[in-house]
Amino acid sequence: MRQMVESASTDGRRARGDRTRRAVLDQAVQAASLDGLGGLTFGSLAGVAPVNKSGIAGLFGSKERLQLAVVEHARTLFVDAVLAPARAAPPGLRRLWALVGSWVDYSRSRVFAGGCFFRTAEIELDGQDGPVRDAVVAAHQEWEGYLRHHVELAAAAGELAADVDAEQLVFEITALLGGANDRSLLLDDDAVYGRASAAVRAVLVARGADPAELA
Repeated sequence: MRQMVESASTDGRRARGDRTRRAVLDQAVQAASLDGLGGLTFGSLAGVAPVNKSGIAGLFGSKERLQLAVVEHARTLFVDAVLAPARAAPPGLRRLWALVGSWVDYSRSRVFAGGCFFRTAEIELDGQDGPVRDAVVAAHQEWEGYLRHHVELAAAAGELAADVDAEQLVFEITALLGGANDRSLLLDDDAVYGRASAAVRAVLVARGADPAELA
Protein backbone atom coordinates (compact mmCIF):
# COMPACT_ATOMS: atom_id res chain seq x y z
CA MET A 1 0.00 0.00 0.00
CA ARG A 2 2.78 2.42 0.95
CA GLN A 3 4.52 1.75 -2.37
CA MET A 4 1.28 2.44 -4.24
CA VAL A 5 0.83 5.76 -2.43
CA GLU A 6 4.45 6.75 -3.10
CA SER A 7 4.10 5.78 -6.77
CA ALA A 8 0.91 7.82 -7.14
CA SER A 9 2.59 10.79 -5.45
CA THR A 10 5.60 10.51 -7.78
CA ASP A 11 3.36 10.26 -10.85
CA GLY A 12 1.41 13.30 -9.71
CA ARG A 13 4.56 15.37 -9.27
CA ARG A 14 5.81 14.26 -12.66
CA ALA A 15 2.52 15.20 -14.32
CA ARG A 16 2.54 18.63 -12.67
CA GLY A 17 6.16 19.11 -13.73
CA ASP A 18 5.30 18.17 -17.32
CA ARG A 19 2.37 20.62 -17.37
CA THR A 20 4.56 23.40 -15.99
CA ARG A 21 7.30 22.68 -18.51
CA ARG A 22 4.76 22.72 -21.34
CA ALA A 23 3.32 26.04 -20.13
CA VAL A 24 6.79 27.60 -20.06
CA LEU A 25 7.62 26.27 -23.52
CA ASP A 26 4.31 27.52 -24.93
CA GLN A 27 5.28 31.02 -23.85
CA ALA A 28 8.90 30.61 -24.91
CA VAL A 29 8.19 29.59 -28.51
CA GLN A 30 5.95 32.62 -28.99
CA ALA A 31 8.57 34.95 -27.52
CA ALA A 32 11.33 33.40 -29.64
CA SER A 33 9.27 33.69 -32.83
CA LEU A 34 9.15 37.44 -32.23
CA ASP A 35 12.48 38.25 -30.56
CA GLY A 36 14.68 35.31 -31.43
CA LEU A 37 16.10 32.46 -29.40
CA GLY A 38 18.91 34.68 -28.18
CA GLY A 39 16.41 36.93 -26.44
CA LEU A 40 15.11 34.16 -24.20
CA THR A 41 16.07 34.45 -20.54
CA PHE A 42 14.76 32.84 -17.39
CA GLY A 43 13.83 36.29 -16.12
CA SER A 44 11.89 37.37 -19.20
CA LEU A 45 9.94 34.10 -19.25
CA ALA A 46 9.12 34.40 -15.55
CA GLY A 47 7.15 37.52 -16.42
CA VAL A 48 4.74 35.61 -18.68
CA ALA A 49 4.90 31.97 -17.56
CA PRO A 50 3.18 30.48 -14.47
CA VAL A 51 6.48 29.85 -12.67
CA ASN A 52 9.21 32.06 -11.24
CA LYS A 53 12.77 32.52 -12.49
CA SER A 54 14.30 29.92 -10.18
CA GLY A 55 11.59 27.44 -11.14
CA ILE A 56 12.37 27.89 -14.84
CA ALA A 57 16.08 27.49 -14.11
CA GLY A 58 15.27 24.27 -12.27
CA LEU A 59 13.33 22.96 -15.26
CA PHE A 60 15.98 23.65 -17.90
CA GLY A 61 19.28 24.23 -16.12
CA SER A 62 20.87 26.51 -18.70
CA LYS A 63 19.91 28.92 -21.44
CA GLU A 64 21.19 26.55 -24.11
CA ARG A 65 19.06 23.68 -22.79
CA LEU A 66 16.07 26.02 -22.75
CA GLN A 67 16.74 27.00 -26.36
CA LEU A 68 17.06 23.37 -27.43
CA ALA A 69 13.79 22.52 -25.68
CA VAL A 70 12.10 25.46 -27.42
CA VAL A 71 13.31 24.30 -30.85
CA GLU A 72 12.00 20.78 -30.18
CA HIS A 73 8.67 22.16 -28.92
CA ALA A 74 8.39 24.33 -32.02
CA ARG A 75 9.10 21.28 -34.16
CA THR A 76 6.26 19.38 -32.46
CA LEU A 77 3.85 22.26 -33.04
CA PHE A 78 4.97 22.49 -36.68
CA VAL A 79 4.34 18.78 -37.22
CA ASP A 80 0.89 19.08 -35.64
CA ALA A 81 -0.01 22.13 -37.74
CA VAL A 82 1.53 21.22 -41.11
CA LEU A 83 2.32 17.54 -41.48
CA ALA A 84 -0.57 16.00 -39.55
CA PRO A 85 -3.40 17.63 -41.57
CA ALA A 86 -1.71 16.78 -44.87
CA ARG A 87 -1.55 13.08 -44.02
CA ALA A 88 -5.21 12.79 -44.97
CA ALA A 89 -4.10 13.11 -48.61
CA PRO A 90 -2.58 10.12 -50.42
CA PRO A 91 1.21 10.05 -50.78
CA GLY A 92 2.75 11.70 -53.81
CA LEU A 93 1.47 14.77 -55.62
CA ARG A 94 -1.72 15.19 -53.61
CA ARG A 95 0.18 14.92 -50.29
CA LEU A 96 2.73 17.43 -51.59
CA TRP A 97 -0.02 19.88 -52.53
CA ALA A 98 -1.75 19.32 -49.18
CA LEU A 99 1.52 20.17 -47.43
CA VAL A 100 1.68 23.44 -49.32
CA GLY A 101 -1.86 24.25 -48.22
CA SER A 102 -1.30 23.35 -44.59
CA TRP A 103 1.96 25.34 -44.50
CA VAL A 104 0.09 28.38 -45.80
CA ASP A 105 -2.58 27.89 -43.14
CA TYR A 106 0.13 27.51 -40.48
CA SER A 107 1.86 30.75 -41.39
CA ARG A 108 -1.30 32.71 -42.12
CA SER A 109 -3.04 31.72 -38.86
CA ARG A 110 0.03 32.69 -36.81
CA VAL A 111 0.52 29.43 -34.97
CA PHE A 112 3.59 31.41 -33.86
CA ALA A 113 3.05 35.10 -33.24
CA GLY A 114 6.10 36.02 -35.31
CA GLY A 115 5.11 33.93 -38.31
CA CYS A 116 7.06 30.77 -39.08
CA PHE A 117 9.23 30.03 -36.03
CA PHE A 118 11.88 28.34 -38.13
CA ARG A 119 12.19 31.23 -40.60
CA THR A 120 13.00 33.48 -37.65
CA ALA A 121 15.44 30.97 -36.15
CA GLU A 122 17.24 30.29 -39.43
CA ILE A 123 17.88 34.00 -40.03
CA GLU A 124 19.06 34.47 -36.46
CA LEU A 125 21.42 31.48 -36.39
CA ASP A 126 22.70 31.18 -39.94
CA GLY A 127 26.10 32.65 -39.05
CA GLN A 128 26.52 30.83 -35.75
CA ASP A 129 27.73 27.43 -34.61
CA GLY A 130 26.62 25.12 -31.85
CA PRO A 131 23.90 22.68 -30.76
CA VAL A 132 21.00 25.14 -31.11
CA ARG A 133 21.88 25.94 -34.72
CA ASP A 134 22.33 22.20 -35.36
CA ALA A 135 18.83 21.53 -34.01
CA VAL A 136 17.33 24.18 -36.29
CA VAL A 137 19.24 22.79 -39.27
CA ALA A 138 17.97 19.28 -38.46
CA ALA A 139 14.36 20.50 -38.37
CA HIS A 140 14.89 22.32 -41.68
CA GLN A 141 16.35 19.21 -43.30
CA GLU A 142 13.57 17.04 -41.95
CA TRP A 143 10.93 19.31 -43.53
CA GLU A 144 12.70 19.51 -46.88
CA GLY A 145 13.35 15.77 -46.81
CA TYR A 146 9.65 15.09 -46.31
CA LEU A 147 8.75 17.32 -49.26
CA ARG A 148 11.44 15.69 -51.41
CA HIS A 149 10.13 12.22 -50.54
CA HIS A 150 6.70 13.08 -51.89
CA VAL A 151 8.16 14.72 -54.99
CA GLU A 152 10.01 11.47 -55.66
CA LEU A 153 6.88 9.40 -55.02
CA ALA A 154 4.93 11.64 -57.40
CA ALA A 155 7.58 11.24 -60.11
CA ALA A 156 7.64 7.45 -59.66
CA ALA A 157 3.83 7.36 -59.99
CA GLY A 158 3.83 9.47 -63.17
CA GLU A 159 2.21 12.44 -61.38
CA LEU A 160 5.28 14.56 -62.13
CA ALA A 161 7.84 14.28 -64.91
CA ALA A 162 10.05 11.23 -64.40
CA ASP A 163 13.22 13.35 -64.68
CA VAL A 164 12.10 16.02 -62.21
CA ASP A 165 14.93 17.50 -60.13
CA ALA A 166 13.49 16.96 -56.65
CA GLU A 167 16.07 19.15 -54.92
CA GLN A 168 15.39 22.06 -57.25
CA LEU A 169 11.63 21.69 -56.96
CA VAL A 170 11.76 21.64 -53.15
CA PHE A 171 14.04 24.68 -53.21
CA GLU A 172 11.51 26.60 -55.30
CA ILE A 173 8.52 25.54 -53.18
CA THR A 174 10.15 26.48 -49.88
CA ALA A 175 11.47 29.76 -51.29
CA LEU A 176 7.98 30.76 -52.40
CA LEU A 177 6.37 29.80 -49.10
CA GLY A 178 9.07 31.48 -47.04
CA GLY A 179 8.80 34.63 -49.12
CA ALA A 180 5.05 34.76 -48.50
CA ASN A 181 5.59 34.42 -44.75
CA ASP A 182 8.14 37.23 -44.71
CA ARG A 183 6.16 39.62 -46.89
CA SER A 184 2.97 39.00 -44.93
CA LEU A 185 4.78 40.08 -41.77
CA LEU A 186 6.67 43.03 -43.21
CA LEU A 187 3.86 44.43 -45.35
CA ASP A 188 0.85 43.14 -43.39
CA ASP A 189 -0.35 41.69 -46.69
CA ASP A 190 -2.47 38.55 -46.50
CA ALA A 191 -2.83 38.42 -50.29
CA VAL A 192 0.73 37.13 -50.65
CA TYR A 193 -0.41 33.69 -49.53
CA GLY A 194 -2.71 33.38 -52.53
CA ARG A 195 0.09 34.53 -54.80
CA ALA A 196 2.49 32.01 -53.30
CA SER A 197 -0.01 29.16 -53.69
CA ALA A 198 -0.61 30.13 -57.32
CA ALA A 199 3.13 30.26 -57.94
CA VAL A 200 3.72 26.82 -56.40
CA ARG A 201 0.85 25.44 -58.46
CA ALA A 202 2.45 26.84 -61.64
CA VAL A 203 5.80 25.32 -60.67
CA LEU A 204 4.19 21.90 -60.20
CA VAL A 205 2.23 22.10 -63.46
CA ALA A 206 5.44 23.05 -65.26
CA ARG A 207 6.93 19.80 -63.89
CA GLY A 208 4.11 17.74 -65.34
CA ALA A 209 1.40 17.86 -62.66
CA ASP A 210 -2.22 17.57 -63.75
CA PRO A 211 -3.89 20.90 -62.84
CA ALA A 212 -7.03 18.99 -61.88
CA GLU A 213 -5.09 17.33 -59.04
CA LEU A 214 -4.20 20.75 -57.62
CA ALA A 215 -7.70 22.09 -57.03
